[in-house]
Amino acid sequence: MHTESVQRKNTYIHWQMRFFKKLDIYIVKEFLLVFAGTFFICLFIFVMQFLWMWMNNLIGKGLTIDLLAKFFWYSSLTVIPRSMPLSVLLASLISFGNLGEHFELLSMKSAGIPLVRILAPLILVAALICGASFVFQNRVSPFATRELSRLAWSMKQKSPELDIPEGIFYSEIPGYNLYVEHKDQETGMLYGVMIYTNNGGYNDIQIVLADSARLQSTADKMHLKLTLWGGERFRNMDAQSSSMLRANVPYMRESFVREEDFIPFDGNFNLMDADLFSHNAQTKNLGEIEHSIDSLTYKADSARHMICANIMQTYMKKTLPAGIKDSLDIVRQAQEQPPFDSIYLALRDDQRIRAWRGAVNRAETMKAECEFRSLETGDRNLNLRKHRIEWYKKFTLSLACLLFFFVGAPLGAIIRKGGLGVPVVVSVIIFIFYYIVNQAGENNAKVNAWTIESGTLLSSLVLLGTGIFLTYKANSDSVVFNMEGYKMFFMRLLGIRPSRKLDRKEVIMGDPDYATLPDRLADLSAFCIECRKTMHLRRIPNYFDLFFNPGQDKHAAELSDRVEALVEELHNSRDNVIISYINEYPIINPSAHTRPFNNKRLNMIFGIVFPLGLILYIRIWRYRLRLRLDLRNIERINNLISERIIKQEYGQQTTVNGQWSMPNGQ
Repeated sequence: MHTESVQRKNTYIHWQMRFFKKLDIYIVKEFLLVFAGTFFICLFIFVMQFLWMWMNNLIGKGLTIDLLAKFFWYSSLTVIPRSMPLSVLLASLISFGNLGEHFELLSMKSAGIPLVRILAPLILVAALICGASFVFQNRVSPFATRELSRLAWSMKQKSPELDIPEGIFYSEIPGYNLYVEHKDQETGMLYGVMIYTNNGGYNDIQIVLADSARLQSTADKMHLKLTLWGGERFRNMDAQSSSMLRANVPYMRESFVREEDFIPFDGNFNLMDADLFSHNAQTKNLGEIEHSIDSLTYKADSARHMICANIMQTYMKKTLPAGIKDSLDIVRQAQEQPPFDSIYLALRDDQRIRAWRGAVNRAETMKAECEFRSLETGDRNLNLRKHRIEWYKKFTLSLACLLFFFVGAPLGAIIRKGGLGVPVVVSVIIFIFYYIVNQAGENNAKVNAWTIESGTLLSSLVLLGTGIFLTYKANSDSVVFNMEGYKMFFMRLLGIRPSRKLDRKEVIMGDPDYATLPDRLADLSAFCIECRKTMHLRRIPNYFDLFFNPGQDKHAAELSDRVEALVEELHNSRDNVIISYINEYPIINPSAHTRPFNNKRLNMIFGIVFPLGLILYIRIWRYRLRLRLDLRNIERINNLISERIIKQEYGQQTTVNGQWSMPNGQ
């Protein structure tokens, strides 16, 4: 028996080592530890956000500890699906940022392990988190949402004297409408009070005006005690007849200094019935949502068919002859009858007016009928769209856990910053962007501006594209966040050239050939003069040649090579003045003044798109004028360097190009 147990243990260890390496176990442990911490942090943030929204309905209600505990518990359960994607994003960013910052990720890659293999165990973990999120949303979240709604709305109905707002009518007390100009939050006093009561129906209306009042619950929580000071009461004296049909209605006016009324109202905490929230799609699982979608679709189709039949019977059958069934029959019948214009012109003026009025009234009636029917069917269609959105949301919100991992892990490997600094900032920015895209898609789907599929899947598609891009860049060790690269790109786009920043070398292997340099500099200056004469840089360039027949300028290419070779040789100089002169040499781009791009097809595309081609044409023209100035600048620098070399060699004034001169400032 002992031998068999040892064999089973060895087999288990061998299987474990075959599929899970020690490195995989280490990476999974690092990720899960960070994920546990970030999950509770995100959960706490979302719970606090939710409680802040309901804070006014919790304070001063006299709620017991068990009710508050239930409220906190159910609110925590409802925000778990939203906390998990952000937790995965933040955990993957921090864990891979720590691996990159401590050079552990670099060591793995140096050992020949690609990034995809490093991500493999965590992909399995993220997939398990994704599945757990889906199961939680389908089974736990609907129940928690329903119970939280019951508690929240039951708490809102408790102690209404604390909920009376200022400046608007409050109608939560049955039979009463209260208007308060000002409310003292500390004492609970109400000032500038106006009360409409209709307990006896619309024929028994009372109006009460009071300078101040106070509304309190009785000890048994079954009545509201309304105390009024300094007011008047107006009451209809003819309750038997309808006041709406008479011009003069007698009423009673009563003034009082202080008056107390007891209003029947159950102020105890009564938990609302769960069936009141059965229409909410968030309180249903997938099976219940599918059943509700079928029912709502059937009801919507039945209502549309009924409305269509009603309109056809009410407005169409009265005017159409027998045998006409659809619009094609109407057209055929109209073609067989005399023209409408001839019939209309044959009528008298009074008959035309009556016909116009009848047509206008008929059109207005049909318009009002359609508007009423649209309001009737609008709520049903909105409820149907909400159910379909919630059905997709259970999948997309779970899938976001996996997609956020493919965003966070490569991004952490690229940034290589751990801790709660940079990863938190980056993850919050990404999640806010995801939330905005998701809410925009869902809102457009609710109002039927977009299809349900496009509105709900938009955020997932954005995350999918971002994850694929970042994973590819991280796997190929591409530098995505190299600010210097982006700086160079915009400098090239705007035509801004970088300047040379060469310093004197500490170790020089060989000095420049000062004996031949003046002649070579003079030869380069002569070549610049020849280029200015032959390249015709002042002329307006040919638009067709730039985009459709671009070529390479051999003079500019040769000039660039000769200048760079000269700079490389003079960089070995020990003279700081010469080093400062070579830093003034411009960096020549041989093709900037001849074509916008190196790709021939791309040049043709931008040449055809005239507005963009015109911008590039003006840009190239500017490069040509700048190249002409560069040629003059090279000639000037050549003269300065030649004078400096000759002065250092001979220590006297000399001539360059037949003119006496000295270096500036020397």
